[in-house]
This record gives sequence, structure tokens and C-alpha cells, in this order.
Amino acid sequence: MADEIGLDSGPQTGSMQVMVDERDIKSHYSNAYRIHATADEVVVDLGFNMPDPGSRPGAPQASLLKITDRVILNYVNTKRLAASLTQLIKRYEQQFGELPTPSRQQPK
Repeated sequence: MADEIGLDSGPQTGSMQVMVDERDIKSHYSNAYRIHATADEVVVDLGFNMPDPGSRPGAPQASLLKITDRVILNYVNTKRLAASLTQLIKRYEQQFGELPTPSRQQPK
């Protein structure tokens, strides 16, 4: 599968070779995210959703979202990233079948 590369380099004329340097790459697992925005940027916080270790026995189950990483994008690159992720999911579903869309749990 070809990698999708999104660059914020202005209008493109002709072809351009892109060198990718992955020597300092760090991998982080995330099972949750939070998105918020300003007028100029989109902020994506990534982290772990887990049972709150400070919950008291007998109390309602609480959840803790521990944010570990933050990505800040301009709106143009956010739109390009959304399109790339949409294409990736379409290819995956064509090969392995449709992914379920989890419904958000309603408070009791």
C-alpha cells in the first residue's frame, strides 16, 4: 500500500520528490482522542481511555482520558488528513468488510 504524504508547501507546479526522514520517529498507541479548535487551527489530543484508578469501590464507574500527545494542524491540512483517512478506511473495508460505527454511550 502506498503511503499518503500531506505537505503544507503551497501551490504545486509539476512533480516534486519528497524525502522522508524517520530516524527520530516515536510510536505511541492511542485508543481515544479529543478534538478542539481555534479560528486558525485544529488541535487533536491523543491518549488512553481507561477506568479511573482513583474510583472508589461502590461508586459509579468512572473513566479517565489520559492525554499523551497533541497534534496541531491548520484547517487545510486537517481537511487533507480527513480525506486521506477516509480513503484508507474505504480500502480497508473493501478488503476486510465494513467496520462497525460505535454509538456513543448515553449517560444513565
